[in-house]
Order: sequence, then structure tokens, then C-alpha cells
Amino acid sequence: MGGAPRGRSKKTRGAAGKNWGGAAEERGGLGSGGRGKRSIGEEEAGDIFLLELLCLRPTLLKKFKIRAQVDSLPIELETLVGTLPGLPLDVLEVILGNLEIPDLIRAGSVCCSWRAAYTSLRDLGRYKQSQTPCLFYSSKSAGDNVACLYSLVEKRVYKLTLPEPPIRSRILIGSSNGWLITADERLELLLVNPVTGEQIALPSVVTIEHVKPIFDGSGAIQKFELSYYTGEKVYREPEIHDRSDLREELYFKAFLFPDLSSGSYIVVLIHHPYYQLSFARAGDDKWTWIPPNAGYRDCMYMDGVLYALTKLGEIDAFDLSGSTVTRTVIVGKVKDYIYKSMYIIPSPWGGLLQVWRIVDIPRHEVGEGPEIFYAPDHKGWRVKNHRVHELEDSGAPGILKHPEQEDEDCDAPGIEHALEQGDVDVLENGPATYVKYITKKIQLYKVDMVGKGLVKVYCLPEHLLFLGHNQSLCLCAEEHPQLKANHVYFTDDHKELIMSFKDANRDIGVLNLENHKRKEILSKIWCDLPCPTWIVPNLTKMNSAFSK
Repeated sequence: MGGAPRGRSKKTRGAAGKNWGGAAEERGGLGSGGRGKRSIGEEEAGDIFLLELLCLRPTLLKKFKIRAQVDSLPIELETLVGTLPGLPLDVLEVILGNLEIPDLIRAGSVCCSWRAAYTSLRDLGRYKQSQTPCLFYSSKSAGDNVACLYSLVEKRVYKLTLPEPPIRSRILIGSSNGWLITADERLELLLVNPVTGEQIALPSVVTIEHVKPIFDGSGAIQKFELSYYTGEKVYREPEIHDRSDLREELYFKAFLFPDLSSGSYIVVLIHHPYYQLSFARAGDDKWTWIPPNAGYRDCMYMDGVLYALTKLGEIDAFDLSGSTVTRTVIVGKVKDYIYKSMYIIPSPWGGLLQVWRIVDIPRHEVGEGPEIFYAPDHKGWRVKNHRVHELEDSGAPGILKHPEQEDEDCDAPGIEHALEQGDVDVLENGPATYVKYITKKIQLYKVDMVGKGLVKVYCLPEHLLFLGHNQSLCLCAEEHPQLKANHVYFTDDHKELIMSFKDANRDIGVLNLENHKRKEILSKIWCDLPCPTWIVPNLTKMNSAFSK
């Protein structure tokens, strides 16, 4: 897909590997000598390291029936390792294949036989697929090209150097299957895998249906024309945008899905105007628009079918396996407007799960200090004393809705709806103006495929969710004992508020579905842009067909 930079230099690649694998030295300097009393070979060191890894994972101890007392682990391991034969490669692969990726990479640096097992698992993608998501963020102190991944399992941060352009100069529009989907300052979309350093360019922005380039006298792109229509209606005349304005407006969310029909991958993009869908397969040089509907908020992909959720609760299914895209309505409009962020996820019991995320703006966060004005072409919006006003020609405000007055069944628009109107600018009277918004509740709905409706679900006792700019995830708690069942791990994905209030605190945390109490995951250590998101580490190289 385009002339992409597909990797990084040996120097960069080595730096990333050191940051992931270097923790082996922090855990006792294994592989280069014993523990003081005797010298051991690299294979014996590997056996010691394996037992240490397994002892750090209680579920693996149980699975492989390995018993060891952690308190006396160093002495017992030296005694035990002398009686262990070298493990066959297939046995090593079974054991190492159950590790989290940071541990797997460290294991691959222990000795030759372990390196062989690691390489085989990596190249064939046979390592543990249910990896625990990490929190991706950028940090000013780490550097412009460095991605920071916070491990929920180890409670530590890994720093990985990424290829150009600098990650801090990009905006993040998606995270799927171990890849970040980003937009650089030229508006071009790039896939990047923080673990492998692989990077792939997607089709150009000017191949999106609604975007046309405007060239200067030298033939260089100077500005862009954005057309405001769907497959059903033309809403207004096209508008001219420069690069920075269009980047903030055009991209909403993107997804990278395995495409079994082609043996490669497919990228799906939700974009403006009006939250429409386009997609590109491996090898495509342009985006394919999917009319006629609009208003999409989230997507998932199964068996060649793309399921897309709208802001009205509708679910459309698109068969992308053939040369012609066909659309089937799974669920029709639920409400005229749903004042919530919305997600669609494969449910634990089979079928689909709709998730609605309710965001609150606490009263004390807006009041003293400068007012905030929103000025579309045809009207103005103002936030004052924590009320949203519509400014009539006479200047007399009319109260639309106080966010705290909205209950879960009230869909009257408030500040979020105002910000979603497309061409909303923020005019500030002072540099300190911002709005702090927090997730206060998560609602779950099972999709009734027969009745074409929704059935409310109150808990997920054996599962947990990850929501944000990432591909929405529902994970089994038993496979992730370090995480909490019946909880939702979330990052900030409210694009309109993120781009309008770039210095605001980000809405990141974990919420208990039983009592709706929320906690911080860690204190703020990230830059606000690109906005932090979840990513599931992935060691597998992209199918070469995708980068042609």
C-alpha cells in the first residue's frame, strides 16, 4: 500500500529490542554466570530463567504442575537445574508460547535453544494470542520518536523507538491487532507496530471519496476540498481546508482486521463528513467508500463481514468478501440520538454486544475562569455556569440541557452534541480554559439477532472490557488473572473534546460494572497528544502482500 517505510535501521531495531529484552539482566543477570556458588552453562541458565518466569505466573504453575516456593526460589532452582535435562524444542515452544510477549522476548535472549524456540513461535505466530493489553502513550521526556507501553501485568513501562515521522507529531486514530493507525502532518495514514518497528503506508488521503487536493503553481498540494454529502443527500457546499484543520476534522477511528478471504489484512476507516465508512485491502492504492449510511461510531469484523454501529444504535452488516459490497440491517434505529460513546464487541456467549459509555462533566470544572465559545457558521455555542446555550440572533441564550440533568434514558443533546456538529471552532478568552470530563457509567446490551433489538446486560462476571481508540475488546478474566473481572478499562476517545481541549486531563481509568466506581490506572505521565490508548502487543510481521 504505497511507498511505505517498512522497517527501521539496525540501530533503531536494536534499541527497541534492548528495551524489551533488557529486563532479563534486571532479574538477575541470567545467561552469563551463576548465582555465586558455581558456574552454570547457558542451557542450565535457560532452565532457571524458565522456572522464574513460570513462578511469576501462578496460572502457568498450575497448568504445568510446577511447584516452587517463591521465597526460597534462588537456592531451590540451583539445586533443581542440575537434575533437569535439556528440554526438547517442541516442549520449549509449548511452555514459552504461554508467556506474555515481554517475557517471551526476554526468554529468547537466554540461550541458543531458547532463541530457536522464540524465533519459531514469533515467525509462525504460535505464541499466546490472548496477550494482555498495554497502555500506549508518548512522553516529552522519552523523546519525540519513542512509544511508551505500560504493562498492566508487570506495572512497568517499556520504551520503544519508532521510525519517522516522530510519533508525537502524529494523531492516533486506531489500535488493532498490535498496530497503531496514525495520521502524520501531511494527513497520510501509517500503520506502525511498536514492538517490531514495522511501518506501512496506507492509501493517500486524496483517494478518500470526499477529499480533493488543491495544487499550487509548482504542482504541490496546497489545500484540500472536503465535500459534505452521503450516499443519500448533499448537505452543503464543499469547503476548503489546510492540512492541520483537515487532519483534526477528517479522521475519527480506524481498524486493522485480519482478512481470511485474502489471507492478509483489511483496514476500515470511519471518517468525516458525517462518520462514513471506507476500507482498503492489502495492495489497494485507494480507499473504497461504503455508501449510503452514515453516523458510524465503532466496527468489528468476523468471517468476511464488517459490523458497524451508528450513534442511533443501528448495526449494519457489510459483506466485503466479494467484488460488490452488500449491506444487511441487523438492528434498526434504537433512539433518535444516544448521548453516549458507543462500541460493538463480540460477546462472550456468541453474537454481538453493544456498549454505551456515559461521560459526565463535573459542575466544579466549569464556572470560574474564561467562558468557552463555539462558533459554527450558523449559530454559536457557549458554556457558562456549566450550561450549554444556543445563541440566537438577538443574543438571548436558550438553555438546551445541563449535562447533570441527563439520565440514562434522556437523549437531549448537550455539549458533546454541540461539538459533533462538524465545523465547530473553539474561541478562548484565556489560555487556561478547559473542560474535565469523566466516564461515570457503562451500559451493556446484548444484540437480539432474531428480534432485531437490544437486551440489557448488567454484569460480565467472568469477563472484562477494553474501550477507547483501540479495537473494542472483551477478554476472559481467567486468562488474565492480573486484571479484574466485571471491570472496564478505558482510555479517552472523545475526539471532539480531545481536539477542542488539547490541554485537558484525559479520561483514563478502570470502572467497576457492579457499583460504577472508577479508579486511576496510574498517575498522569503521558503527553496529551497523541492521546493514550490500549494496544495488544504483537510480534508477527505483517503479511508481505500487505506492504506491496
